[in-house]
Amino acid sequence: MSDKRRVVVTGVGLVSALGIGTEETWKGLLEGRSGAAPITLFDASQHSTRFACEVKGFDPQNWVDKKDVKKMDRFIQFAVAASEFAMRDSGLVVDGGNAEMVGVYIGSGIGGFATIEREHETLMKSGPRRISPFFIPASIVNLASGWVSIRTGAKGPNSATCTACTTSAHAVGDSYRLIQRGEADAMIAGGSEAAITPLGVGGFCAMRALSTRNDAPEKASRPFDRDRDGFVIGEGAGIVIIEELEHARRRGARIYCEVVGYGMSSDAYHISAPCEDGDGAIRVMRRTLKDAGLEPSAVGYVNVHGTSTPVGDRIEVVALKAVFGDHAHKMAVSSTKSMTGHLLGAAGGLEVGITALALKEQVLPPTINNDNPDPQCDIDCVPNKARKADLRYALSNSFGFGGTNGALLFRRFEA
Repeated sequence: MSDKRRVVVTGVGLVSALGIGTEETWKGLLEGRSGAAPITLFDASQHSTRFACEVKGFDPQNWVDKKDVKKMDRFIQFAVAASEFAMRDSGLVVDGGNAEMVGVYIGSGIGGFATIEREHETLMKSGPRRISPFFIPASIVNLASGWVSIRTGAKGPNSATCTACTTSAHAVGDSYRLIQRGEADAMIAGGSEAAITPLGVGGFCAMRALSTRNDAPEKASRPFDRDRDGFVIGEGAGIVIIEELEHARRRGARIYCEVVGYGMSSDAYHISAPCEDGDGAIRVMRRTLKDAGLEPSAVGYVNVHGTSTPVGDRIEVVALKAVFGDHAHKMAVSSTKSMTGHLLGAAGGLEVGITALALKEQVLPPTINNDNPDPQCDIDCVPNKARKADLRYALSNSFGFGGTNGALLFRRFEA
């Protein structure tokens, strides 16, 4: 393992329902505030679920020239904003001397749903000649990476993932591998999502995947609680700057934590449901620990997938117990989706950023709405209130439709 280069997190950029920017999002998490509220982006009166975790007050012109706004779906605009937050936070400057060794790897689980819906309506009402010439580049998944690369001047690896709710965990993990192998010195990595649209919400309603707690949206996302009834859809972006350690040191960068393990697996089981025995989740956590050369008992915190679905939460706990044994009852586990909602393809990037902040600040964000703990989810989920911790290793889990799984392991940086 000594031939692999060490990789650290030097910047975090978050856009969520809790706030536009890392500081605002982190503040909301530590306050235990829910971002769920009635949908305002469209008329949801005919939908069975009429609330979501929207990013309120987002003006793309704060980040993008007016002439470029129409060239970008909302998910791309979020990616641009979160990347700018991350770059500012990191202090990384891309110039002629390093451009070819700085890459961008930003994914989305769904891409430009709003743009696709709008242009389809144009097609039906006015015919194909009225379709915008920007339709395709505004909606396809890889244009989040494309725009960030264009705006920053990063000329290294430029790619995008689309692996459902594991998307941005894979983007960060694959970026980690690129740096380890020496194919890049720094990567702008994560995910972005903006699927709170009539079709997006309607599709998840048709699957009966969403909570229908329309009378109390702020109480709807309740991972590991026995009264949970589905997830709350969210939007936003999570982008991190990861760098080769010596590259970061040479420029005097502040280091949040070190990336020490990454794993992937497939359930090979079902299009949307996890294996009943947690097999895929078990194997991805074990692979990640093996990659880091770490014993399970060393992990102090897991930012879990924890979507607030009746089946998913229970099976994730089954997997945690299988991997960590008795230690599963000693370590802290929290689902920040209880506050941000589930950002689908952006969830992993957001949660990697949150995990990095938890290690840097030595504070565990809570799982809110854990009022009636499910006896089948008998773990320490940091219920309802954030708390201080002496934390050295932290894991972040992401699981997606199609049985695709990803996990990342981080270590508190010690010079």
